[in-house]
Amino acid sequence: MTEQTTTDTETPQQSPPPAPPRFGRAARITTTVAATIALAGLAIGYVHFRGSPEAADAPATAQTVSLAPGPRLLTLMSTGQVTTVDKDNPGGTRAVSKTKCDRIYAAARTVACLYADGILGTVKMRILDADLRERKAIPVSGIPNRVRVSTSGRMVSWTAFVGGDSYATLDFSTRTGVYDTKTGTLFKTLETFDVIKDGKPYQSVDVNYWGVTFTDDDNTFYATMYTKGHRYLVQGDFAARTVRTLRDYVECPSLSPDGTRIAFKAPINGDSTRGWRLSVLDLATNRVTSTAETRSVDDQAAWLDNSTLAYVQQHDNGTKDLWTVPADGSGKPKLLLRDAHSPTALG
Repeated sequence: MTEQTTTDTETPQQSPPPAPPRFGRAARITTTVAATIALAGLAIGYVHFRGSPEAADAPATAQTVSLAPGPRLLTLMSTGQVTTVDKDNPGGTRAVSKTKCDRIYAAARTVACLYADGILGTVKMRILDADLRERKAIPVSGIPNRVRVSTSGRMVSWTAFVGGDSYATLDFSTRTGVYDTKTGTLFKTLETFDVIKDGKPYQSVDVNYWGVTFTDDDNTFYATMYTKGHRYLVQGDFAARTVRTLRDYVECPSLSPDGTRIAFKAPINGDSTRGWRLSVLDLATNRVTSTAETRSVDDQAAWLDNSTLAYVQQHDNGTKDLWTVPADGSGKPKLLLRDAHSPTALG
């Protein structure tokens, strides 16, 4: 396949659920990339948050971080630094790299690092190897928001805000791209894909996408599509350049390792301004199960295994902690790691 690039264009801790969290890296985005980076850069100066006393911070040590085989948990600190820690002992020593990202995800020795450089005034989708060495850098417009890698490490996707800064309003715009590391095929936006909505071809200038998650075939993917006030779960076919709607009220899907379920954030009573409930959709039965996490979760949850979800809770000062909850609705939320976000279960 030949490389295809679209042109960027503007398109229109336990208490009652708090107001939906705003993204801490910026308050609003202007229409120029320079202003976007200025806003993002201002928000880079995070303050380290010690958190509540029920669990200790994982000790950190400055050293080289590598995606070597073994059960490790890959995350980012509030400073943006890439870290790994023993997945079975998250309270142990964290390895901390000098490499920084705003969002990160990894699979099969491919690391996707979405990074806004406030000094250079750029946003890039950096494709790194297992030793965090850059293989490719793709220019991106907007504030980093979501990133995913397919299980094989071949397919990479990212989402950035290019208007607004929160999914809790209708006044936002996103751009989601996909890159095939094997063929070099690049789509800077999924908005060029054909849409089948309710079984019929559909077109609208307000179509937006975010939160891609890939299946094991490196062709099929799921994502959220917004149009006319609705946020649909769509199934995409990368080779055919098509997406089709599956159901409403599904945001930021994340496919389970066994490919049978999708974790997602469901707008409370269909109203995203009231927050989101972390939920799980069974693809075979179409049944939705709400998890035991009753606080609003504004995140694309990650599966640590086939039964456990990891997700972020953000504090008012912008710092984030990593929590887990069973995917079947049982149990209760547990604090996994302070000062951490963008989790990936390695090994």
